[in-house]
Formats: sequence, C-alpha cells, structure tokens
Amino acid sequence: MTAHSLADRHHSCLIVIDVQQYFLDKLPLDLRRPVVQRMAWLMGVARQLDIPIIATAEDVERDGPLVPELAAELPAGAAVHDKIIFGLMDQPDIRKAVQATGRDTFVLVGLETDVCIAHSAFGLRSAGHRPIVIEDATASPPPHHEAGLRRLRESGIEVATLKGIFYEWVRDLATLHRIKAHANAALPPGLTL
Repeated sequence: MTAHSLADRHHSCLIVIDVQQYFLDKLPLDLRRPVVQRMAWLMGVARQLDIPIIATAEDVERDGPLVPELAAELPAGAAVHDKIIFGLMDQPDIRKAVQATGRDTFVLVGLETDVCIAHSAFGLRSAGHRPIVIEDATASPPPHHEAGLRRLRESGIEVATLKGIFYEWVRDLATLHRIKAHANAALPPGLTL
C-alpha cells in the first residue's frame, strides 16, 4: 500500500463518522438528504464487496444515534461506537476496532469534514494507516467543508470521490457485473457510473 496507488478493496475499511441528525441539521437543507444518500450507497457497495464498516456517533446521549438510513446499511450485529473524542484513533475502543479489521486503508465518510473527519484522518495516518476522505460523502456547514478539504489536501491526506473509490474497489468487469444490480438500484441522484 502506498499513498499514490489505487485503493484495494481487500485492504480497505469504510468508516462512517458521526452522521447524526444534530450535525445534519447544521447543513443547508438541500445538502442533507443527498449526502446521506451517497453515504448509504457506499455502505451498500462496501457490504457487496465484503469491505468491513466501522460506524461512530458522537456523544450519543446528547447528540442522538446514527441516522436510521445509515444504521439500516450496517452489517448485521455491527456496533455503532459512541465517540467522545473528535479523532477516533484517540479513543481506545475505536482504535481497537480499527486494528481488529487487519486493514491498512481507511475510507472516511461522514460529518464534519473540518473537525472529526480531519482529526480522524490525521490520527489514522499517524498510526501508519492510509486514510482516504471521500469529498462528496463528507460535509460541514459552508465554508468549512471546502476549508477542511483544502487543509487535508495540503497536508497530504488523500481526497477522492464516490465514483473514484467505487471503481478503485471494483477494479474489473467481472466484479462490476457481480454488484452492478445493487449499485445501480440504489444509485444516489446525481451520481453516474
């Protein structure tokens, strides 16, 4: 694995960070549903490709659970980690879950780009992992999303798109045909493959 190679699905884990109504309500109304739809779609793709998924929700007692649309996309029996530290690698139970995957590439989606996504990406990189932030499946209230992406890029953290990571994970026509029915059935508005 190198930062300038394609992401391999056999080395990848999808991390869904803090997609709670509390944080969604900070976004412009027209961005809320589309970003959740894009995350849900990628979670479905990850399940089809046997890519592990880790989910967090920040301070569940105060900020509420993972939104139902994404909770429904988790593999059976998957836990949603109650995150109380912005950077997930600084919380022992989540760090243990990351290590337990045996993966070295962590694809990040969720909220908020300039805080929990950024802190988590930096923490993953510091621990020797490869974080990849998905630009169109992360969000923060404007102008913070763009500022967060800019900081990540300037710091050498990889930023990819939903379509880009999909094709990196799929890699060949046999795999594409195997999952195409699911991928197309749940395709979020505005995404073309």
